[in-house]
Amino acid sequence: MTAGLGSARGLRGPRHAGHTMTVDHLGALSLPVGDDGVVLGDDAEGRRQLVGFHRSTPYEVLLIGGLWSAQVLALRAAGTGARVAVETGRPQAWTMLAQAAGAGLECITLHEVGRVPPMGATVGSPVVVIRDCGMRPPRGRVVSAPWQSVLTLLPYLSPVAPRLMRDSTLVGVQRISPQEAEQTSRILGLERAESDALPTLADGVTLWCAGRERLWVMTSPTDAETGLLGVARRMD
Repeated sequence: MTAGLGSARGLRGPRHAGHTMTVDHLGALSLPVGDDGVVLGDDAEGRRQLVGFHRSTPYEVLLIGGLWSAQVLALRAAGTGARVAVETGRPQAWTMLAQAAGAGLECITLHEVGRVPPMGATVGSPVVVIRDCGMRPPRGRVVSAPWQSVLTLLPYLSPVAPRLMRDSTLVGVQRISPQEAEQTSRILGLERAESDALPTLADGVTLWCAGRERLWVMTSPTDAETGLLGVARRMD
């Protein structure tokens, strides 16, 4: 089930030359950073799974899940050198994260809903926009573009969810109700076993879907992430 996922549309980004640093700087590494993208977590066989946010083509990601998971991805995206712009109606939930990331550098910035400025993304300065705008996020002023990916967070299914699922290259689904699982299954074409599992998922587990490919991933926080965000949780 995992063989084609990385090479299809979603989970493994474009390869590029590895990062280099001097030996005395190695101790500064505290977030999971891979040379292919952002670490989502581990699959059922314990293999690390990545998502490549930095792309030369527009890239849309939808996460139907909890704030905790979106914040972990924001930290890890910043750890790859991306500028992360968070569009949110609850800045109080993101303030501590933005202040702690980047050791004083503004690598994670917060913006009111509909007020994200043009970010000027380039191959040397990629951008990840995270939209935390509630159940009915308005159409964003800043959209996905070359070297600028957009991740939209939905806490649960809403009237806009079917459109977002169809428009997104990569869709992640965490624990949802049986009724929501049935609707999600119809839109994404899930198998019965996958649909039945969605209401029972543990905190930190996500079903990632890219086209016809499926992958179950467990996101485990590092010590630094646990200290900042706490343990994995589905409910905010």
